[in-house]
This record gives sequence, structure tokens and C-alpha cells, in this order.
Amino acid sequence: GDIQRVQEGIKQAAQLRKEESELTARARLARDLAGLLRADRFQAYVQEAALRVLAEDGSRHLEEVSGGRYRFEVEGQEFLVVDHWNGDAMRSVRTLSGGETFLASLALALALAERLPELRATGSGTALESLFVDEGFSNLDAETRNVVADALERLHLDGTRMVGVITHDRELADRMPSRITVVKSQSGSALAVE
Repeated sequence: GDIQRVQEGIKQAAQLRKEESELTARARLARDLAGLLRADRFQAYVQEAALRVLAEDGSRHLEEVSGGRYRFEVEGQEFLVVDHWNGDAMRSVRTLSGGETFLASLALALALAERLPELRATGSGTALESLFVDEGFSNLDAETRNVVADALERLHLDGTRMVGVITHDRELADRMPSRITVVKSQSGSALAVE
């Protein structure tokens, strides 16, 4: 009798130690998950993951429109550019010139346009086939204007998406394959298709 009770007690103690170990591991996992799922940490994780995807997709476009010069990287919550013409130096996008900033913005907009259908709640979105960019090109120098126009022309030749540019810059408008011009007169405004 006593030996049997002791043996059963030993078995029961071993079982309880095993259960305690499993419950401790589950509690540790739950605590870790609770820490990760805190609103601020989880949101930061999701944002960083989304930025990395956007940077990866945007890099394809940025390398194309910048003539192979730039690609994106993400550090924390910030976009950086890798400058292939400067020994792959990595720097903040805030250091880009006006024209380069436009190219970077255009690349990210194109990447986002590609991803939008996947991000819809229903998952059955249609592709974004056109994109309109309100420029702010009036203060660009001639060389930067040419870089921007070359990038837009390359996108036009690609033919997968229409990119419309809203501009007051006649030189830039003249480089576009087609134009809709707003003509003002005393009787009102009219559209002219060129």
C-alpha cells in the first residue's frame, strides 16, 4: 500500500511538473504576444512592414525613372535612398533635390497604385490604371525639368498606366504625348485637346 501510494505520488508530481512547465511556457508566450500586440508596438510593426513592401516595390520604379541611380531603403519609419552613383551611399529622402523628390514621390505613388487592389477589404479590387500628379514644377531648373520629363516619357512608353500631369510649365507640357489645355476667355473656360 505505502509503496504504491508513494509511486502514484511520484507519478502525479511528475505530471504536475510537466503541466507546470507547459503552463509557464504558454504564459510566457501570452505575455510576449500581449507586449507585441500593444496598440503602439503592433501599429509600428505593421507600418514598418508596409513601408518595407512599399520601398521594395517603389525601388523598381525609382531605379527605372532615375536612370538606375536610386533605390529605396527603410530605417524604422523613414524612407532612405541608396545612391548608386555615389558608392551606394544611403541618405534621407529629405536630401533629394526638387526633381529627385518628384521622381521618388512618383515611384512610391506607382508602387502604391499597384498594391491598392490587394489592400481592399474584399480583395477583389480593380487595378488603378491612371494616376494624376499635380506638379509644382514651375521652380525647377531646365536640367531637372528634363529628368522629370524623361521619366514621364519612359512611363508612357511602358504603357501599363496613364500618368497625367497637371502643370503650368509649357516646356514640360510640350514634351507630353498628348495634352488637354484649359483655355480661358471672357466667355469662360474651355478645353482644347492636343
